[in-house]
Order: sequence, then C-alpha cells, then structure tokens
Amino acid sequence: MTDRSTLQAVSPLDGRYARYTEPLVPYASEQALIRARVEVEVEYLIALADLDATPLVIDDGQRAQLRALYEEFEERDAEIVKQLETTGYKEYPATNHDVKAVEYFIREGLPEGLAVENWIHFGLTSEDVNNLAYRLLLKPAVEDVLLSELRAVSDALVELAQEHRSVPMLARTHGQPATPTTFGKEMAVYASRLGRAIGRIERATDELSGKLAGASGTYAAHHAAYPEVDWPAFAESFVASLGLAHEPLTTQVNPGDDLQSLFDALRGANNVLLDLDRDMWLYVSDRYLGQQTREGETGSSTMPHKVNPIDFENSEGNLSKANSDLTFLGDYVTHSRLQRDLSDSTVKRNVGAAFAHCLIGYDKLQTGLGKVTPNEDVMAEDLQANPEVIGEAVQTILRREGYDDAYERVKELTRGQRVSLADFRDRFEDMDVSEDVREELKSLTPAEYTGVADELASRRR
Repeated sequence: MTDRSTLQAVSPLDGRYARYTEPLVPYASEQALIRARVEVEVEYLIALADLDATPLVIDDGQRAQLRALYEEFEERDAEIVKQLETTGYKEYPATNHDVKAVEYFIREGLPEGLAVENWIHFGLTSEDVNNLAYRLLLKPAVEDVLLSELRAVSDALVELAQEHRSVPMLARTHGQPATPTTFGKEMAVYASRLGRAIGRIERATDELSGKLAGASGTYAAHHAAYPEVDWPAFAESFVASLGLAHEPLTTQVNPGDDLQSLFDALRGANNVLLDLDRDMWLYVSDRYLGQQTREGETGSSTMPHKVNPIDFENSEGNLSKANSDLTFLGDYVTHSRLQRDLSDSTVKRNVGAAFAHCLIGYDKLQTGLGKVTPNEDVMAEDLQANPEVIGEAVQTILRREGYDDAYERVKELTRGQRVSLADFRDRFEDMDVSEDVREELKSLTPAEYTGVADELASRRR
C-alpha cells in the first residue's frame, strides 16, 4: 500500500491536524507500540539471565546488541514485524499474532552465537508484554507531551493574571451583573484550578502499574519450571526496573484501574479548560477582550469585519471529544470477562487518539490566550452602566452601622431597576449615619469595589 497524503487520511488527527499531533507519534503510533514490546521482551530476557536458577548467560556485549534492537528501532524494523504478523517473513509463516511476531523478530536479531531462542517470551502471556508496553508509552506521552503543554497553558494564565491583576471588570452570576472583579483575578482562578489538576495527573502517572504473572495471574508456568524461584518478587523487581509500580494480584489482564485514574485526571484538567474556553468566548462576545488579527486571515466567508474566537472554539471541540473518548476508555479498560477477553485490545489502540485531541485542545487554547488583550475601556463603560452592583457594599456597611433592614432598603432601590450613582447618593442623604459613614458610602464606585482581587491574582500557587 502506498503512503497516503494527509488529505486522504481517514482521521483528522493524521490529516488536518497532523502537525499538531506529531509530538505524540513516538508514543501513540503502532511503530511505537511494537518498539515498546521489543523493549519489554529484551529486558525480560536479560532479567532471566540474571537469575541464578536459569542456565542463561548473556555477556555485556550481547546485552548491548540485544538492547540495540529497541534502542535503534526504525521504521524498517516495524515493517519486518508487521510482515511476520500478516504475510510472513523469511522462513516464518504469518503469525496472525502481533506479540508472537515480536518474538520472532527478536530471534532474527539475536547476537551471533547466542542460542537463547527458547528463552524469549519464557512463561509469558501476551498481556504480560502488552500491559507493560502500553504503560511504557503512556507514561512519557503524558509527562513529556501533555503535561508540558498543560504547564504552558498554566504559565500563560499566570502571566495574564499578573499583568491584569488590577483591571476592574463587571462580574456576572447567573449571567446578571454582580459584584465587580478584576480580569487578572479571574485568570488566577483558572491558573489555580489547573495547577491542582496537573498535580492529580502527575500522581496518576506516577502510579501506573504493570503485571507479569502469566496466563491466569498465578505464575503457574514460571513456578512449574523453577519452583524454587520467588517469581512474585522477580516480577516486582522487573516491573520496577521499567519505571512502573507493580500490580501483584491480577487475572490474565492488568485490571486497568491505574489507567482509569489517569484518564479521569486528564478529564479533570480538560474540564477546567473547557470552562475557561467558554468564559473566554463570552468575554470576546461581550467585547471585554480584543483579539489580535493575523495578516491575510479570514474571519468569515461573507462578513469581512469579523474576528472570530476560533481558537477557543476549536479547543472546546477537541477537549470535549477527548473527554468523551477518555470516559469511554476509562470505563472499558477496567472490565474483562473472567480471566480476559480481547475486546480491550482494539479499544486500547485508541488511547493515542484521545491524547491527540487533548494535545490539539491545549495548543489551540494557548494560541487563543496569546491573542487576547483586555479592552479596558469597554470594561469601564460596563461598570459605569451598572452602578447597582455597589448595592452589596452599601447594605453591608449599613449592617455594620446597626441597620436591621439594610438589605431590604437596598433591595427596594435596586432590584430589577436601573439606578444611577446619583440615586444612591440621594438616598444616603436621608440615612441616619455619621458624616464619615455618609462620605464612605458616597465614595463607593463599581470600578473600585473589587476587594482584594489584585492581591489574590498576585498570589503564588
């Protein structure tokens, strides 16, 4: 089959968005999965040689040659493995089994004079290899790609929070004018939420766990061959050498609870960013935010004046798709009939697609954040047009001064009505308060009624 153009790709992840998803290729492609399987099989073979019970002897030079099978793994190697699986290669007929094809590939690559064919895949079931291989890919995909992008989003939010910490802005609750805030403080809220979400992803990634316990999770084949070996301890040491936690009690399959935790943690971060995407879209709609234009860019095919919030919209769409996929994956990978069924095999091949939608969403959100700038004049005009928002301050000060009906007085003046600062000040003249308090009330303005928002925006998280 000839290579397809990206214009012929079935999925937009390998077509329209291929330039965005490229960083995930080393972790999410089939070639990457095959390479990871080779790594597990080679390292397992070397670990067997380190057991006193086995007659295996692999010297340092041979170990280096074996490790080169995965350390120098190239596209041509992946093609050979694929031939072994689908059409056959040299004297090997087609295996119609992806892990068995890897075993034969390693046989073909054994150092000269090292006759250890019978020890490759010794006592293992395919799931022993696959569960470890997938986690060897997922861990760096999250740590090196997704978390890197999430931290960049967080940095952008912190920068916006710091730069605009004192820019007053009308807040809205239930979509209605409410107590003023600052734009920087609102960005700081998202930075804080995202920081916590990143922490949850980091912990879930650290807790990825692998199993190496044979066809029914009992180490039966290993124990039958060498009953004197503590195989659970061997498995724990081997899995730890791959940088993973050990899952000691399993059926044939790793139960996948660790994967579900990771997918849920990613969804949590995505939910924070979806909230942000939608708020930024509304801020642009309200003209609170302006957007930098690009030379030659078209906003609308029929309305030349438009600068659409396309980056936030694209991010929203991709993160929503990612969350749908992550929910499905998290639910599916934790179920297997009895000892195992193979339905999860095809499902797990879609983890990379879920990660790719995450990556596109993070990239587009960063682009959107980099293009916006607060329109302080519009924000100021909106504050001036809604002086009733100081009503909260008025009734709170009056409560302090002993007014039992403070809330009712302000409600009577403001609820469902348009009022001006002059209306407030006229009412203040009739109140039985000291001149100092009267002046305090008269000095209230929406733009200055932001509490300690600027301090909150400056706090380090």
